[in-house]
Amino acid sequence: MSNPNYNGQQNQNNSIILSSYDSTLTFIVLFLIIIGFLAIFSAGAPKCIMQGTHSTFFVLRQFIWFILGCIAMFFLSHVNYKILNRLSLPFAWIIILLLIGVHFWGVTVNGAQRWLAIGPIQFQPSEASKLAVIMLLASAFSKDVSLLNTKLYKYFIPILIMIALIFKQPNLSMVLILLMSSMFMYFAAGGSIKVIISAVAAGIFGLSFAIQSFQKQRIMIWLNPESDPYGAGYNIIQSMLAFVAGGFFGEGYGNSRQKLGWLPEGHTDFIYAVFGEEFGFLGCVLIIGLFLAFLQRGLLVSAKCEDIFGKLLSAGITVSICLQAFINISVASSMLPATGVPLPFISYGGTSLFITMCMIGILLNVSKKRIRRFPNVR
Repeated sequence: MSNPNYNGQQNQNNSIILSSYDSTLTFIVLFLIIIGFLAIFSAGAPKCIMQGTHSTFFVLRQFIWFILGCIAMFFLSHVNYKILNRLSLPFAWIIILLLIGVHFWGVTVNGAQRWLAIGPIQFQPSEASKLAVIMLLASAFSKDVSLLNTKLYKYFIPILIMIALIFKQPNLSMVLILLMSSMFMYFAAGGSIKVIISAVAAGIFGLSFAIQSFQKQRIMIWLNPESDPYGAGYNIIQSMLAFVAGGFFGEGYGNSRQKLGWLPEGHTDFIYAVFGEEFGFLGCVLIIGLFLAFLQRGLLVSAKCEDIFGKLLSAGITVSICLQAFINISVASSMLPATGVPLPFISYGGTSLFITMCMIGILLNVSKKRIRRFPNVR
């Protein structure tokens, strides 16, 4: 009698039995996406009206990317994730070509040249670099964790090129996400703690000289936003006012006042502040709790995976998404300087949602247990 908890196809000699996806992980992601649609409609409707478009404009565009993301997630959750080991290098070089295209033909928004436009569609190749770096490091460290192994340089060189191109956009926040995700994956693969500490020290020293003047200004304004309340410190102050107005229980869904032109990026970078104003401290804790639950389930998937490539792949995806969420929440709460990082699943941004759903598809794929069943011997 077959086990009802598994499904699979049997051949003449033996069969691979696949369990279902991690249902808890699926539920968490679905809940976050639903919250995202509600938050985008509430935070984005006033801006849509001020721009002369329909109040559902942002939600409808996000929904289109969601449908595309669902298709990609479904596909990536069904193909064997091990083929990504062979595709990591070609995929990385495609992203590098797109990043080079951004340098020459990119669209500039808010002083940063990060987007490519194909007709009415704009997308951000640097978002895909997160998945590319995770795939490259999972492929490299599944073979050898030594950074001195020259055979692994073919994986490391594309990472350095991507980081250099993204830093030039400039997009320091994405560079930090890539570097921190890389260090975690090196640690998860069994890398040396001394190497990690040395890399962190060298990175801090290098960034102190590499960051540009406007990035230094952001840090100074973050430390004292009242020094320029109507300029660089404006968003920080308005974000804090949103949390204060929200209190413990919030003003109620749709009742945020900061989104009415006071908080310019309320539907993207500072959507957590608008959500906090409408749902209060309890709503903020709910989102943090969902991401912590996602972190726990993702690392559990990694721990249970018996394949080292899948183990590193799932761990990298989980930490990258949660790290981005931590940065966004910290920026909105004025714990970190403004960076321009969207809140995964929740902030408005088609490229971010699509790439994140691709990563979820791979994570769900790894969560399926693969058991080889041999025929009964009589």
